[in-house]
Amino acid sequence: MAAHFGRRLRKGAATTAVAAAAVAALSASQAPGVEIGGQDGRTSSGTATEPEESTGDPGATGNSPYYTDLPPLNSPNPSPSASSEPVVQGAAEAGIPATVLDAYKKAEAALRSSKPGCHLPWQLLAAIGKVESGQARGGRVDADGTTTSPIIGPQLDGNGFALIKDTDDGRYDGNSAYDNAVGPMQFIPSTWAWAGRDGNDDGLDDPNNIYDAALAAGHYLCRFGWDLSDRADLRRAILSYNNSTEYLNTVLSWLEYYRKGTHEIPDGTGTLPGNRSDTRSTSPGPSTPGTGPSAPDTRPPKPGKQGGGSTEPPASPGTPSTPPATTPPSTTPPSTTPPTTTPPSTTPPPTTRPTPTDTVDHLENAGTGRLTATAGEAFTERIRARAETDAGKAVAKVRIRFTVLGDTDTAFTGGESVATVLTDGSGVAVAPALRAGEKTGDVTVRATVVGRVVPGLEYRATVTERVADTVVRTDDEALACTPGGEFAHRVEVLATRDGEAAGKVAATATLITAADDAAVNDEGPYFKDADDKAVRTLSGLRTDADGRLKLPRLYADDTTGTFLLRITTAGGATLTVELTVAEADTASSEPTTGA
Repeated sequence: MAAHFGRRLRKGAATTAVAAAAVAALSASQAPGVEIGGQDGRTSSGTATEPEESTGDPGATGNSPYYTDLPPLNSPNPSPSASSEPVVQGAAEAGIPATVLDAYKKAEAALRSSKPGCHLPWQLLAAIGKVESGQARGGRVDADGTTTSPIIGPQLDGNGFALIKDTDDGRYDGNSAYDNAVGPMQFIPSTWAWAGRDGNDDGLDDPNNIYDAALAAGHYLCRFGWDLSDRADLRRAILSYNNSTEYLNTVLSWLEYYRKGTHEIPDGTGTLPGNRSDTRSTSPGPSTPGTGPSAPDTRPPKPGKQGGGSTEPPASPGTPSTPPATTPPSTTPPSTTPPTTTPPSTTPPPTTRPTPTDTVDHLENAGTGRLTATAGEAFTERIRARAETDAGKAVAKVRIRFTVLGDTDTAFTGGESVATVLTDGSGVAVAPALRAGEKTGDVTVRATVVGRVVPGLEYRATVTERVADTVVRTDDEALACTPGGEFAHRVEVLATRDGEAAGKVAATATLITAADDAAVNDEGPYFKDADDKAVRTLSGLRTDADGRLKLPRLYADDTTGTFLLRITTAGGATLTVELTVAEADTASSEPTTGA
């Protein structure tokens, strides 16, 4: 680790001081006696110990090999840096393939809901994904997140790795003699049997699917009630994934790197790391996914062969990648030569085959008509987009992302502003139902291809205000008052639409001059504003959820007579109410004369 890190410093360090500080930090983290996060807080002399809760558990990956490359020393930027200072492996190191990044973020969101006390950051999943498989071999996944070819680590036959005999009859790893770590997060079959999750809602839990694997990894890291915002629990969780101090430090370095910033890159364009924990040779330089010395051999491993027949990094939760302690030194002399692995095949790997996403040239509107809905209601029309090649041929199994833009409370069902949908056999993706918010006006929804840079497609939706077609009084109480007095009864009305209560409908109340003259009356009854001044028009009123509206109190000036109050709702419904201002009748209180 120290030697490898030194090479990185010589290649990319900006200053000698930075290099010295980095080496010192790593050396300190690996010094004998450093606390490595045991459940009881005890320290270890040079070797990592597994948390007490998982003692005897081979972990998620069975301690398979992993990539040891460290992130560049330069802090990442959301976009490629314009700095002239060299970065060890270029801006692509900070980029994460679109589908892979989406899977990490969806897993974080799911755990935030199901295990909020865990505080799982998606950057931790990204760090482990980088170390385990180079982000699914640079994002070589199809539209639903499944790797274009299986990622299989060396067989765990005890020759340099843990000894784990077959537990799945070769279902996942193609090996009926020993287990192999499988998929972008490198789970061994026995761990996947209980940790596996369906992260993309296709009814399956597949370790070679990045959505399934990321969600499973999240649950694995959140077990035992661990709180990953706590440094000690974070270390315990990472060590339970792979019980190695070097693994812990490598993951933590990528976690910190991704926390400082990263950006989305197209699927299949990520770089593969060049160094593995079971191979200490120096990589000749950055590699292109699926080519060169770092291209993994995805052929099923042959039972009994040391190294398992694959150069793909194994999922590493488990035991240190050193020969078992039970091997007698006299029969197996120590050797500095790393465990042998099957050389990469000279035949071009199948991952060079274009994915469906690679063939998409543009998006077309798949028959979406006019989108209009009343505030608070669902749009009856759903947005449809079709993925096509440059020849106009439909492309199936492509992920389309629909995004509601701008300052609006209109959203998809469930309140989300973003939805990702897989195209069907006719190349069409249908967005979830769109529900109008309370803000009226035009709303824009954009459709884009996930993992492919092609022009987006925009749809315009219109949110109209709530309306009522009828408004009536809720009682027949007489509305009368003496000059200069206060009306004892408040006016209350009910607004309906198609016979149903019309809630949250805008309304206006105005004291008008006459039934055929809607001008505001300048005398007679009036309302009061916040300053106790007379006002004869109230706007901005709104019915409640049950369609009811109770007006403020009315007052009378010294003018007597019959006056009219008109209530108008959005949609054109009106109601005119009579108000009477008259002197009190005192005749009944006067003494009467005799017969």
